[in-house]
Amino acid sequence: MVIFSYLWKFFLAAAVLNEALLGGGMVSTAIQKAWDSAQEKIDQNDSVAALEILREIWSSDGADDVMTWRLAGDAKAALARESGSKKQFREAASHYEMALKKSPNDKKSRRALNSLRSEMDGLGIRAGGKAIFWDDGAPTPVGMLSMIVAIGLLLVALKVIPEQLAQPTDYDATIVIQLDPEEAPRHVENFKLHATGGSYEGVVYHRIIDNFMIQGGDFQNGDGTGGYAAKFYQYCSGQYSTDATCGGQGESAWTLPDEASESQLHVEGALSMAKTSSPNTGGSQFFFVDKGSNPSHLDNVHTVFGQATTGEWLGTEMAGVDVVDQISRVSTGENDYPSNLVPTIQKITIDGDVATMHIDMIDSSGNRQGDGGSLSGFSALAGIGIMMLAAFVSRRS
Repeated sequence: MVIFSYLWKFFLAAAVLNEALLGGGMVSTAIQKAWDSAQEKIDQNDSVAALEILREIWSSDGADDVMTWRLAGDAKAALARESGSKKQFREAASHYEMALKKSPNDKKSRRALNSLRSEMDGLGIRAGGKAIFWDDGAPTPVGMLSMIVAIGLLLVALKVIPEQLAQPTDYDATIVIQLDPEEAPRHVENFKLHATGGSYEGVVYHRIIDNFMIQGGDFQNGDGTGGYAAKFYQYCSGQYSTDATCGGQGESAWTLPDEASESQLHVEGALSMAKTSSPNTGGSQFFFVDKGSNPSHLDNVHTVFGQATTGEWLGTEMAGVDVVDQISRVSTGENDYPSNLVPTIQKITIDGDVATMHIDMIDSSGNRQGDGGSLSGFSALAGIGIMMLAAFVSRRS
């Protein structure tokens, strides 16, 4: 009897040691019974019931065991094969992996996992990771957000890209001016001489007041303090003189005699000569009357010698006064000088009594407003393309 008692204790210890080596341990009768019931349900192809049984014992001590995870993997794998759900295939693989964490030497879990992974490879299902944009035939939350963003970008691109990819224009703005030599012959001649002589090339519009006027033509200083007549009109700083040297001051003192009259009105788009408050002090500076402006107090004081007729703004044809209006909208700072985009005359061509003024909007870096448009269009298109490609790749995976 003593020998049998020792043998019984030996076999019991061996059983405990075996369970320990396999990663398991002694479990309660209730858990063992639940495992048996779950296995029976799996054998009966009732995997849903098997999973429910395993959930009921999950909070019990000892339930977090290799057997629980393996049975859960078997049940999930059966459901995955019935439905073809990628999610359930991945969950089954995850359950088997948890079983192997509990017991790395559990051969049943290892064989089940290897078999399942081979099956998933054949179906083109990734064993690990998460689908970023698309999963099981439906978009993920990230995928839905990405599609909303992509649609928004596409709608913007449909409007922006054709404009941005259009043939770039040589200039940002063009104003065509009908000159009036009958009413103001000297002013028209003076303007033509400055234009054909290149005096206005690179000259900025230094004073811009929205809803009033835009002023430029100071080829000396660019700030409204300089400029003079293109030739000697027998006036020196507003005073009549026959001395072309203007008492030694030279051409910088040359000014124009006023040619203002009651018939010349400062209507929208009118081109008029800028001067000081004194008469006969015009030189090279001029201004356009802005759209919506009616500065009647300038009538019969400043000489109107032309009218903006047609033009272009960033490649779009429009009335000349509308181009003036676009220019007048730039932001300005001290002394009404443009602060961000500076309208700068690039060239003025003369054809009879028609002058064509080409203007660029120059930023602080010296770049045109019209430059780089196609790049932004391509950037938007590239962004949409990358997002669509990523979604496609995710879907294929």
